Amino acid sequence: MSFAILPAHWSREKRSAVAIAVAIASLLAFLWLMAIPLSWAPDPIGPAAQQFADGAMVTVQLTVAAGVIGIVLGVLIALAKLSRFLPLRLFASFYIWVIRGTPLLVQVLFMYMALPSLLPGLQLSDFNSALVALAVNAGAYNAESIRAGIMAVHRGQAEAARSLGLSPFQTFRDVIFPQSFKIALPPLVNNIVSLLKDSSLAYVIGVVELSNVGNRIQSVTFQPVPVFITTACIYLILTTVMTQISGAIERQLDVERHK
Repeated sequence: MSFAILPAHWSREKRSAVAIAVAIASLLAFLWLMAIPLSWAPDPIGPAAQQFADGAMVTVQLTVAAGVIGIVLGVLIALAKLSRFLPLRLFASFYIWVIRGTPLLVQVLFMYMALPSLLPGLQLSDFNSALVALAVNAGAYNAESIRAGIMAVHRGQAEAARSLGLSPFQTFRDVIFPQSFKIALPPLVNNIVSLLKDSSLAYVIGVVELSNVGNRIQSVTFQPVPVFITTACIYLILTTVMTQISGAIERQLDVERHK
């Protein structure tokens, strides 16, 4: 949402808050109402309109859930990599090395097929397997972004906080982390937007998300051109709206410190 159409006398924070609300409302409206205009399209799109809508809903659910878990996991792994406790640092480094060095497709298949063999008592559905794989993958990339943000905060900030009597935990919570999160936010939101497209890999284990719906419809109708054009357009709209949301969040937090 462009700031130009909002009242000029509003503060930057108020305009960005309105932009976030409008973008989220637009995303929800699109998900709930997209089946209506699609139903007006000719075969093979019209009869499958509700399938496209349901698939898009699953895609967004996967993206949001994995994105939130991935950020939390990224914070924990970043702190582990910066820890003075050597085993924690080694574990975090190993985790990042393995996840960033292997394809996401292999990770999805591993969570669905191999993990139950290693842990017989653990039975994950296809959706939850994809969710865990996407979250674990995002966590590795988020960890490096958050670690870089923490290291970018000047050491004098921590020293000043400690001189005021703050404990190490209070210093991190109230001084270091808020600044480092602002610095790390742009790559974090980019990771979440990329996660939306990466969620298409969930189709290999049977999750009925958007790309799986498109593949099923074209296999029945033998009309790949309109089906995949429609699928691509829906992805494009979703990524555009999510990019608008992430951009508004960056402005809300004044990441670039523009006034």
